[in-house]
Amino acid sequence: MRVLTIRPVNEPSQPTGRLASQARCTERSRLIVKRPVVKGSSVRFSRTVWSARQLHRTESVYGCDGDLGSLAALGVLEALTAANRRTRHPLEMVIWSAEEGVAFSRGLNGSRVVAGDVKPSDMDQVWNGMTRADAIRKVGGDPGRITDAIRPRGAHHCYLELHIEQGGTLERQGIPVGVVEGIVAIDRHEVTVIGFANHAGTTPMAGRQDALLAASHLTIAVRQIVSSEPGRQVGTVGRLDVTPNAPNVIPGAARLTIELRDLSAEKLTRLAERIRVRAAEIAKETKTSIEFTSSSHNPPANAAVEVQQAIERSAGRLGLATERMPSGAGHDAQMMAQLSPMGMIFVPSVGGISHSPLELTHWDDCARGADVLLGAVLEMDRT
Repeated sequence: MRVLTIRPVNEPSQPTGRLASQARCTERSRLIVKRPVVKGSSVRFSRTVWSARQLHRTESVYGCDGDLGSLAALGVLEALTAANRRTRHPLEMVIWSAEEGVAFSRGLNGSRVVAGDVKPSDMDQVWNGMTRADAIRKVGGDPGRITDAIRPRGAHHCYLELHIEQGGTLERQGIPVGVVEGIVAIDRHEVTVIGFANHAGTTPMAGRQDALLAASHLTIAVRQIVSSEPGRQVGTVGRLDVTPNAPNVIPGAARLTIELRDLSAEKLTRLAERIRVRAAEIAKETKTSIEFTSSSHNPPANAAVEVQQAIERSAGRLGLATERMPSGAGHDAQMMAQLSPMGMIFVPSVGGISHSPLELTHWDDCARGADVLLGAVLEMDRT
């Protein structure tokens, strides 16, 4: 992990202006930028205010998710330094790695380690023929020192994160700033369906053990079960691999992911059990076997009331309306909530589209979000 220290100044003044135009980043890396507070000739790094986000890509191409918060956090540090603003607490900008969880079916990897959610056996996980330890070595890391990144609870004064909403609520309501109340729990399950691969032309329909047919019924069952209860919960079958994947062969195996999200971890456990019961019925009906493996669990996280209020005060001074709302997407902030008070700022996503080449947030909304982030940092610095 590379650390850059920005020398602070002693004369307080109020930074102003749009931060989006000031934010620049030339290297995508795991990065902590520290701006220590100065008291006499000593430097203190304890009880920091964290502002962070990740730079990342999934298998789709998009440009606002993660990048906005990273550049805005850098803009906050640049603006405070340019304005000769002295803070009571040290400020740290953190860029997380591997947040999305495509590799190794485990999200929030960087922040998860810092929060202490890591064990030696995690390094033995295999994805695309490579262990997690070898993947870390490949990008220049040392898996043997992974626990050196762990920080204790209470090490930070607070954690703040700016992000695009990735949904359409703010745009529909014409509200420029969302104040996150909490981040949903995310449970991910790997499912393997085993049938029997056989000739597509000579095997009678009644005698088939079609793994893809069973996987299809299970995909429909996920939607039906998740939709059967009131609430904001969602369920997705987002990946499906079929073997042998040939037009003239009955599928002998299918592997899929089931992802469940809601603010209530108890509800997710209940829904998963209902899906397992239905899967057993489908296996019997299709003469296949269906095996579930729970691959990851991201716990829900509530944003601290005092941080929500700081964000609202910052937006209010700028004349910006706010709306409190849950986050249906996972964020590194939910791991940091285990260490210190956490808060998140949302800005509108055009059309509610994210994880897509069509993902877009207007520049004015980016700038407003960055200004609110700066104000919220200063608000929390006063506490």
